Amino acid sequence: SGDLLDVTLDPDTANPWLQLSQDRHQVRHLGAWQDLPDHPDRFDTVVIVLGREGFTSGRHYWEVQVGDKDDWYLGVARSSVNRKGRISVSTTQGYWALAMKKGQGYRVSTSPPLQLPLDPKPKRVGVYVDYEEGQLSFYDVRARTHIYTFKDTFTEKILPFFYLYCCDKASDTMVISFIQISQ
Repeated sequence: SGDLLDVTLDPDTANPWLQLSQDRHQVRHLGAWQDLPDHPDRFDTVVIVLGREGFTSGRHYWEVQVGDKDDWYLGVARSSVNRKGRISVSTTQGYWALAMKKGQGYRVSTSPPLQLPLDPKPKRVGVYVDYEEGQLSFYDVRARTHIYTFKDTFTEKILPFFYLYCCDKASDTMVISFIQISQ
């Protein structure tokens, strides 16, 4: 699988609180509800957006600039995840994620969640997926340190996902850079 993917965010999945940039590489919590057409793929309650292109094989890497933003999750989700109603971001529900919760620090979406004492705060998070190996790793790009690795078995398409709470900072935009890696 030598094809290089430029993954963009899928507007049909974006919760109406989220605004995507024109190039679909940035997402921010608008602080206001947009009147968007209901779509079967759209998250109606939880403030999530998925990547448009998913993976069923190969190795993939991208970086997410989180800056000083609190209250986010990022990682990958099974393409079959439930889009409607209340959702628990957990491996049992098909989400493999690193989370930053205001006042609670960092954790991963294992069941039960595992707290991670990260210091300094990562401003830019690298996400590496090896589909065949069933591996998902997170890195602090600036510090060049490994944060956490999930080991699991992927059995269906997985998609990058982002979950953003509201909006108390100017640095509210999450910027995703897809770094192409050779297969």
